[in-house]
Amino acid sequence: MERPPHSGHTRLSAGDPVHGPDRLSLAADFPAPTHEQWQLLVAGVLRKTGKDVEGAQAEKALSTALEDGLRTRPLYTALDAAPASGLPGFAPFVRAGRAEGNTVGGWDVRQRHTAADNPAVLTDLENGVTSLWLGVGEGGIPVASLAGVLDGVYLDLAPVTLDAGRDVEPAARELLRLYEERGVARDAARGNLGADPLGHEACTGQTYDFTPVAGLAQLCAEEYPCLRALTVDALPYHEAGGSAGQELGASLATGVAYLRLLTEAGLSVEQACGQLEFRYAATADQFLTIAKLRAARRLWARVAEVCGAPGAGAQLQHAVTSPVMMTRRDPWVNMLRATIATLAAGAGGAESVTVLPFDDALGLPDAFARRIARNTSTILIEESHLARVIDPAGGSWYVERLTDELAHAGWEFFQWIELIGGQAAALRSGRLREDLADTWEARSIQLAQRREPITGVSEFPHLAEKPVVREPAPVSPSGGLPRVRRDEAYEALRARSDAHLAATGARPRIFLAALGPAAAHTARLTFAANLFQAGGIEPVTEGTFEDSGASEACLCSSDALYEEWAEPQAQALKAAGARHVFLAGRGQYAGVDSYVFAGCDAVSVLSDALDRLGVSR
Repeated sequence: MERPPHSGHTRLSAGDPVHGPDRLSLAADFPAPTHEQWQLLVAGVLRKTGKDVEGAQAEKALSTALEDGLRTRPLYTALDAAPASGLPGFAPFVRAGRAEGNTVGGWDVRQRHTAADNPAVLTDLENGVTSLWLGVGEGGIPVASLAGVLDGVYLDLAPVTLDAGRDVEPAARELLRLYEERGVARDAARGNLGADPLGHEACTGQTYDFTPVAGLAQLCAEEYPCLRALTVDALPYHEAGGSAGQELGASLATGVAYLRLLTEAGLSVEQACGQLEFRYAATADQFLTIAKLRAARRLWARVAEVCGAPGAGAQLQHAVTSPVMMTRRDPWVNMLRATIATLAAGAGGAESVTVLPFDDALGLPDAFARRIARNTSTILIEESHLARVIDPAGGSWYVERLTDELAHAGWEFFQWIELIGGQAAALRSGRLREDLADTWEARSIQLAQRREPITGVSEFPHLAEKPVVREPAPVSPSGGLPRVRRDEAYEALRARSDAHLAATGARPRIFLAALGPAAAHTARLTFAANLFQAGGIEPVTEGTFEDSGASEACLCSSDALYEEWAEPQAQALKAAGARHVFLAGRGQYAGVDSYVFAGCDAVSVLSDALDRLGVSR
């Protein structure tokens, strides 16, 4: 029996016009909307939230302010022009430094080690890691232990990058000796000897002689074609609280300083460029990271062009997941942050990527943390196929525009550094420190107000979480620029609460007084509970104030119910012994001492509350 066609559906046959090329236009029957019509719809939505704006102001109301004076808009179109990004492997190298990008095997998975742990090194290399980044010398692996750490490592297959600070010459000589001893051909030795005098000065405030560095660079240029001598490490500026533009500008100024020193030592500009590898931070802000790496290549191509070596302008990049974003509380969330940062680093075209283990902020990572770190890249390369396409974000109007804006911000900061005498002068005068501190101060306000949320710390904290404990890591050299973390203000509050718990057997508490039905109070009750837990203050939501063991309380309800109940309930709580009454929301009510709301200075509110509750600093 012939099966009848399904009722209500059109059957298409081979002769129908949709099968021919250019015969089906999906938008043919729809009028083309204008940008102004879209803005009109946006204005209508915003009007419902109490914002009476129209046209361009409506669009601006949905935009987001970034550092460096940049602003991300909610919509980008073909009208948002940016300079042509070219093709991979060709100047200005925006799309990739190599013609093939990372399509051949993915990016280099580079794992960091700072302890003399040969089994851990071998385990990494046997399970997906393709190169090593070794912290050597002060605060790391002793130079004399380098041979033991690399025992069993095929040095002709696994590139090694050193980070030895002022011990760079003995560490480099020891690595070169191992190459010779193990029969590694000079053209097979790959990696970086890691000399970075200005980076070391940024971290420690101490300088070291460039003469041995120039000698190592000359040796690599003449005898080790795949080995580089210098690293331009921008992490110290990122870790001091710098913006993406400041990180770019400082890296350019450092790179230019090294070009000057190397050419003075007798290297050509092309040889000098070939001795540098640039290291940048990759954060969980994926689009900013992608744009930063693309902008960095464009900027360095411009430097090489100005120096007379346009063909040597392909910047070799090593991206490291940001230490600043890593949290000590709820460190498991760091796995998610690192995954997004790694995706951004790969999509941004970094040739090498280091994923810091999720427990990096707590001490030496354990085997599980190292396994998750290396598998992060493996999944993105092998299962998500992120490396199959060169510059997958290229062509996005947003990414192209952000790349251009960041390039201008970075170039402006670079010019400022050059104007005051170059990178060394900027470091030694303290002016670079001051500029980075200003940026971090502004960002700290956003963090304190929770406008830049930190999941597991300032948002959705877990007070009952069992602390993750690790063996202490070697102490990194210090004395230069500060090292900041996004969680530091909240960590200080939680540490006070932990000490109080250890001393008294209980955390400081606050009673949350819910007024009215659940529909009226749930949103603000949840908001207040999250806020107070961010400071280590335990919210009590059941029973009465008298039974809660708290000495402070917070009213939670809707604005409508506050008009009727806020003042009498605040007075009742005071009569029951509450020494301080909060209200979740805004207003002016008798008996209410202070207000907590979205955008309030949470750090200040929580610190004052801990002070009143007798929690020592």
